[in-house]
Amino acid sequence: MASGAGKFAALILLILNVILYFVVISISAWAANHGIERSHETASVLSPPTRIFPIYYPFGNMATGFVVILSLLAGVVGFTTSITGIQNVVQYDAPNLYAAAASSLITWLLTLLAMGFSCKEIDLGWTDGNLRTLEVMLIILSGTQLLCTGAIHAGVEQVSAADRMYGGRV
Repeated sequence: MASGAGKFAALILLILNVILYFVVISISAWAANHGIERSHETASVLSPPTRIFPIYYPFGNMATGFVVILSLLAGVVGFTTSITGIQNVVQYDAPNLYAAAASSLITWLLTLLAMGFSCKEIDLGWTDGNLRTLEVMLIILSGTQLLCTGAIHAGVEQVSAADRMYGGRV
């Protein structure tokens, strides 16, 4: 019964993370596209240190570029590992749970990195409404990804203990 509860919790969190990471990908891809399209006309009148960077974001502040690129990276990795994590948790055996646990931990660390830059962007000041949504989503995702990583690691411990107890016959 306990394995069913842990499996169910991990599946619910993974499905929630798929949806949240898709929203993060959508917002950060929009922001990157908007920054690329507006870079040429906006950055041409700026002073030389600012013109060095290939993408200038006409909205947000100086941390916006880092937030957008890292959230796009964390979103793509998180979306992919959440999809594969669902398949691994459904099978619920030791090798699949070990793979899901490792990819979940890497995703959580990337999400924490993006969330750290997003907190810095909040600290620096004024941001656009879409960027505020991205920042809030990254903060929420860091928490849900932590819970998901914990649920998967608990499942790993449970399956490996059952393997030791029953000699691989679960």
